[in-house]
Amino acid sequence: MTKRYPGVVANKDVELIVLPSEVHAVVGENGAGKSTLMKIIYGMVRPDEGTISINGQPAAFRSPKEAIDAGIGMVHQHFMLADNLTVLENVVLGSEPRSGLEIDFDSAADRIKELGESYGLHLNPSQRVEALSVGERQRVEIIKVLYRGAKILILDEPTAVLVPHEVDELFDSIRELTNEGQTVIFISHKLDEVLSIADRITVMRAGRTVGTTTPAEVDAGELAEMMIGSELPSPETRESTVQEEVLLNVADLSLLSGEGRPLLTGVSFQVRKGEIVGVAGVEGNGQGSLVDSIIGLAPAATGEITLLGESLSHLPARDRRGAGLGLIPEDRHRQGLLLPSPLWENAALGHQYQEPFANGIWIDKKGSRRQTEEIVRRFAVKTPNVDVPATALSGGNQQKLVVGREIVADPAVLIAAQPTRGIDIGAQAAVWEELKAARASGMGILLISADLEELIGLSDTIHVLFEGRFVARLNPSEVTPEILGSYMTGAGQEKAS
Repeated sequence: MTKRYPGVVANKDVELIVLPSEVHAVVGENGAGKSTLMKIIYGMVRPDEGTISINGQPAAFRSPKEAIDAGIGMVHQHFMLADNLTVLENVVLGSEPRSGLEIDFDSAADRIKELGESYGLHLNPSQRVEALSVGERQRVEIIKVLYRGAKILILDEPTAVLVPHEVDELFDSIRELTNEGQTVIFISHKLDEVLSIADRITVMRAGRTVGTTTPAEVDAGELAEMMIGSELPSPETRESTVQEEVLLNVADLSLLSGEGRPLLTGVSFQVRKGEIVGVAGVEGNGQGSLVDSIIGLAPAATGEITLLGESLSHLPARDRRGAGLGLIPEDRHRQGLLLPSPLWENAALGHQYQEPFANGIWIDKKGSRRQTEEIVRRFAVKTPNVDVPATALSGGNQQKLVVGREIVADPAVLIAAQPTRGIDIGAQAAVWEELKAARASGMGILLISADLEELIGLSDTIHVLFEGRFVARLNPSEVTPEILGSYMTGAGQEKAS
């Protein structure tokens, strides 16, 4: 399989052989060609050369509908669900069963329950999606493709936002799927999970297939070396750089939704000089609200936020950034980048009124380009030049640009929300090293992450956020991902101190 884009060959003579009823993992760095290959298989992209065959029969898809009709379904990393609809309505949307002129909801509900029983994907068809946990939403996505008759399921980074027990439940369901004759193509950056669930593993690098192996033949280090040519990186850091000086103080912070529903209640913590304070929580428990409140995008109902001893509580977001707050947003596409714009414009976002990006009231294009070139060099952003649009970069390189933009600005406190989500182990290691270096230089960091190994490895202390409250304060040197996960789901008993 070969696919070329202007200036880049995304796939070059790629081969992938997937056997019936197996879990076949596909691993590789961002930019290795995994996404392009999956889009070709799912009918979203047409290849320039190459063939696809299913059960020995040639196939050529011009749309996802044709792939679905051929028995291929894809569960995307970012869920595609309508929160205000029920599980049933989301599953049948676009494939509504008919009884005369009316939609036959009863038969659809029976089919959803039947699929849930068969594959361990238990759901209440009448429940609204907005009330579901992240793991339950993922089940809806899987049932959607099974409902449409998929025999081959492509799961794109399916564990990216799951806590440990939800990962275990997902893996149980995957095993049920393959036991019942389904085939799963599993895309992931988490090599320990790949080795745990996969029957076979295909490794891609620079648009080509390096080879196919099995968990019995390789360990995580050897798999990493196949992917990137180096050992598996670790976030682990234990030397303390924490100083006495309090940089950020958040006291009794509360936030209400537009309907008056509590989003945060009585949140208090401090970030000291040279300290990484981690925040753990199942997605949807207030992490986004906490970031929005501190950065100034959502006015708090109660509480006080001070930075370097000065109150931020009544300042707009721009002035808070000017006072010394930096932000790596959790969604680089929606909140961190202007994808059609060149890199030098993206490097100026949030700092466009400051030197070297500005000269008085005017944008300083030369200064912006110089600063962007420095970010590209220092953070090893792979790009031909700073004039290419951000959309031309791989996810890992986009993230390194965002991280570089914020760290080079040298804020007193950096809010790092999901700083390594959806990037490969090479880019992940680079981001970890930059966060460690910023911490060692005296920067305070508020780290919000769904990656529990990352939280435990990087943080000096960890707070657990559950239903908008801090329910535990944990020592990273004494906690395991399993213990942390139990607090995140409300099972822990220790209260925050």
